[in-house]
Amino acid sequence: MPFANRRGLALAWGNMSGALPLAIAGLMSDADSFHVAAGYSRLQRLAKELGSPMTAPFITLSFMALLVIPQLKMSDHGLFDAQTFKLIDVFEFK
Repeated sequence: MPFANRRGLALAWGNMSGALPLAIAGLMSDADSFHVAAGYSRLQRLAKELGSPMTAPFITLSFMALLVIPQLKMSDHGLFDAQTFKLIDVFEFK
């Protein structure tokens, strides 16, 4: 499947791969809902075949990327405090 816009969900391991393009901000699709549902189901099935014990691994990963869930989150810029909405020093948090 072509994945030209480089936004969306993808999975690859060995000879198994799949992608679901999400053209609108990497979060939503402008494609037919049946097409999107089939693509998402395929990715979930592939994740299960690769051994994922999660019910919805891609939704779980999406929430993990949100800096505001939970109160403290490690980001690529450091430790983020969702209550103050600021990066904090690891040794200053109480």
